[in-house]
Amino acid sequence: GKPEALRMVEETLRAMARGGIYDHLGGGFHRYSTDAQWLVPHFEKMLYDNALMVRLYLHAYQALGRPEYRRVVEETVEYVLRDMRDSSGAFYTALDADSEGVEGIFYTWKRSELIEVLGQEAGELFCKVYGVKEGGNFEGASILFLPQELPRLAEELGIVEGDLLEKLMESKAKLLTLRNQRVWPLRDEKVLTGWNALMLGSLAEAASVLGRADYLEAA
Repeated sequence: GKPEALRMVEETLRAMARGGIYDHLGGGFHRYSTDAQWLVPHFEKMLYDNALMVRLYLHAYQALGRPEYRRVVEETVEYVLRDMRDSSGAFYTALDADSEGVEGIFYTWKRSELIEVLGQEAGELFCKVYGVKEGGNFEGASILFLPQELPRLAEELGIVEGDLLEKLMESKAKLLTLRNQRVWPLRDEKVLTGWNALMLGSLAEAASVLGRADYLEAA
């Protein structure tokens, strides 16, 4: 019941969920941030980080009821189940930071590319929401991040938040399909018992809290 502790937790959770350390397109967290704004990550993704982040955001959702915390939980679980699971149902260890010999190229976008794929209206909206500008924020391209929280942005744009989320989901689906056609970072397909145990614990807890039978089945 200490407000100062709560303030510290909330500030960090919200900064991470809005920053480039979070994969706004495919879900899940990169390994760590290289700057003080949580914008530029080391692009590697680790199973144990994501298992622990699911649990952390789940607890924050239980304590505070903020829908964006639940969204982070569900998107991160979806990422792990989609991209980090082998045919037996166990979980792989990590995704590398680079592909084609370049760090982060798998995850970054040019503004012109987004407009071309999504069309002018949807593309402009996506760029505004995720801070994509001409010239980019990382080596000539853009790491997606949220310059401001979605409820505030929806209000500024005069759009109902649910409608904004729906438009973004449509755009994300198109972009994820396109991203999946890129050269993937190397995946470390070791299956480590301890790291799997962390993920199973998080899945079981999330299944219970969110009423997700599919998470329980995966665990």
